[in-house]
Amino acid sequence: MRILLKLVLDCDVDAAWTAVRSPAVFQQVSAPIMRFTSLEPGGYPESWPEGEHPVAAKAFGLVPVGEQVIRIGIPPERAGARLVVDTGYGVSGIFTTVTAWHHTMAVSPLADGRTLYRDELRFEAGRVTALLWPVYWVFWQWRALRISQLARIWQA
Repeated sequence: MRILLKLVLDCDVDAAWTAVRSPAVFQQVSAPIMRFTSLEPGGYPESWPEGEHPVAAKAFGLVPVGEQVIRIGIPPERAGARLVVDTGYGVSGIFTTVTAWHHTMAVSPLADGRTLYRDELRFEAGRVTALLWPVYWVFWQWRALRISQLARIWQA
């Protein structure tokens, strides 16, 4: 299944690039629907480096829903777009129902100084894929709202 977002953000591309690689922003755009806690020694890094980053999740900060690994890749720039790719996987709980996860965030500059943000999630979960799609779709709409709100205060 696939979920797509395409937003124009009220910030420059360097600020957006910093934000899409920020664990702090990840937490801000996920809350309060999902609260993620780093399971890495020392907690979250300031910026996601390439590699695997284990996290635990709680729905609404109260109900444990499982653990997952966020696997970050930063491919070369393509057609003026900077990309972050997460091909993580579930370790426990509801996240283990997802058998394939490919989340790409791309930022590119617009002529007026703002940023084009594109976000694509592709996932598979066998027989429950169609049941999970509305859950992820709602969560992605929340992310879009929060990203749009926060972009106004991001600075490079």
